[in-house]
Amino acid sequence: MKAIVCRAFGPIGDLEFAEVETPVPGPREVLIRAEAIGVNYPDGLLVQGLYQARPQTPFVPGMEVVGEVVAVGGEVTRLRPGDRVGAVSSLGAYAEQVKADEQAAMPLPPGADAGEVTALMCGFGTAHHALKQRAALRARETLVVTGAAGLTGLAAVQIGKAMGATVIAIASSEAKRGVALDSGADVALGYDNLKDTLKEATGGEGADVAFDVVGGDVFDALARAMAWNGRLLVVGFASGRIPQFPVNLALVKGYSLVGVFWGSFTRHEPQVFADNMRELMGWYVEGKVRPHVETVLPLARAVEALELIHSRGAVGKVVLKP
Repeated sequence: MKAIVCRAFGPIGDLEFAEVETPVPGPREVLIRAEAIGVNYPDGLLVQGLYQARPQTPFVPGMEVVGEVVAVGGEVTRLRPGDRVGAVSSLGAYAEQVKADEQAAMPLPPGADAGEVTALMCGFGTAHHALKQRAALRARETLVVTGAAGLTGLAAVQIGKAMGATVIAIASSEAKRGVALDSGADVALGYDNLKDTLKEATGGEGADVAFDVVGGDVFDALARAMAWNGRLLVVGFASGRIPQFPVNLALVKGYSLVGVFWGSFTRHEPQVFADNMRELMGWYVEGKVRPHVETVLPLARAVEALELIHSRGAVGKVVLKP
């Protein structure tokens, strides 16, 4: 079968589209013929050796796949060949066939769009976990979302609205702010003078919850724009600078800094993760969340897909098709 292979950590452009052996499912695993493969920002960090994890090379990157089960291990009980599923795996999804643990695969409702379902897993899954478990977001609280036109940011906007919050979206251009408003944001702001514009937008009260995927100067502004009992969520550092946190601000302003690492969450709390995915899928069926798939490319063009995301040129989800 064909797959994208990382031979050694380095530039995204070094990835190869190559022939590899078809994986064989273990006793509790399933093999999925890929229909759609999700592309995520951490995938690009991983192949460059810049992510928290550093798998042994060579490896096939990718963590999201939607498709048909074609084989199952001997101890698999929930799924059978012919089932259409969405699945999460730590590696291996940039391929024509993908192996996944049975517990990490969920049957899909009839008519579910494959590309949209890939967005529900990592992107929407991260935002949902962040706002539900890490921030305990409550109705009528004010949520600030940075990077609000990217996949995870748009997910946080939509999930925040589904949870009853007032959502302030932060994005870099008028077009991106329009996308965030179309996804339900109550207010959309740019990054200029962010501390002051947030103060004005919140009536001087500050943010109850801030969902930050940018880091750098944006994090610095958020750290000074939090409300009493607020929760500042550290989700990522798309700006390239990991900020230093002035802990005195948390002391005098009475708010919490909370880390969000979705990959560790899925491994440490698999049952909570499964419950989250069921809730997200229910919201998707009901129309409460609407993943936005912007770009669909052939698997062979995975380098182009990753470079689009890492240039911050993507709006919504980027999907690969075998």
